[in-house]
Amino acid sequence: MEASLRRSDQPVAIVLMGVAGSGKTTLGLALAARLGLTFYDADDFHPPANVAKMSAGIPLTDEDRAPWLARLADLLRDSLGEGRSVALACSALKRRYRDRLREGCPAILFVHQVGDRAMIAERMKHRPGHYMPPSLLDSQFAALELPDADENVLTLDGTEPPALLVDQVVARIAGS
Repeated sequence: MEASLRRSDQPVAIVLMGVAGSGKTTLGLALAARLGLTFYDADDFHPPANVAKMSAGIPLTDEDRAPWLARLADLLRDSLGEGRSVALACSALKRRYRDRLREGCPAILFVHQVGDRAMIAERMKHRPGHYMPPSLLDSQFAALELPDADENVLTLDGTEPPALLVDQVVARIAGS
């Protein structure tokens, strides 16, 4: 990991949040490549029932998401407990979802990638083999609760090149 990334020897946790198609995975992979972080995509942790619902165009409920969020919170806590820095691409659309992920590791940096609906819908059309159909994008925007000022959130323009976004995340971590 870059020496300038952080001031302490503590591992870091970064959660890349936002609606489907906002660029979370792209940024997470770029961060992992540059910083040597372990990268996880929360999509890989959904149980088969959740994937089936989304594949059928049915939005998930809070109840559907609860076990998934518990697994992800455990993953973050365990990674930090083992001394591993980690990046996780996870929608984390609601404050209570972000709060659940913070349990056991309150210093998580959330990176919220934003973009307009048309741009994100266009991106979603070009994701081959992904189970989340563009038809669910409106439900994602409807569920999104913008982060409050008291949350540790860096908001980025999702239309910027990934290398620039990585620079912004690194600068934020280095300054914290």
